[in-house]
Amino acid sequence: MTTARSENRAGVATTILLASMLAACGGTDEGPEAAIRNWVAQGQQAAESKDRGALLDMLSPAYADSRGNNRDDIDNMLRFYFLRQQKVALITRIDELMVFGDSAAEVALHVGMAGTNDNALGFSADAYHIEMELVREGDEWLLVYARWGGLGEDIH
Repeated sequence: MTTARSENRAGVATTILLASMLAACGGTDEGPEAAIRNWVAQGQQAAESKDRGALLDMLSPAYADSRGNNRDDIDNMLRFYFLRQQKVALITRIDELMVFGDSAAEVALHVGMAGTNDNALGFSADAYHIEMELVREGDEWLLVYARWGGLGEDIH
């Protein structure tokens, strides 16, 4: 059974991971898949730098997720998480990346996340499986929908 605290932590972690995996802009020299993979690294760097603004720019204004969160909810989760964590580290692995035409994509990935904080142990760590949907608006890839679960849990 999931507690409210662990569900919120999962939401915050997932928010960071979702935003870190997907981002705006794909250069004209690379195809959609290469652009998404390139931004995985840049988004990961933004998350590890705790750059909330850069991460929010990666989400569509119409973002929604399976847990009822919208873009503003994600902003609040990031704010809370980054205030509590002194340092954030991510490890990501894209399991599947499907591009539809050049304007939509689905990404499935596993993400490990660790943070240092002032709790009893001084750190926290979690791992998640995340499924995302992206759309391309102009030259930007934006996250529009996501669902996730901890490793070994159902995705919802």
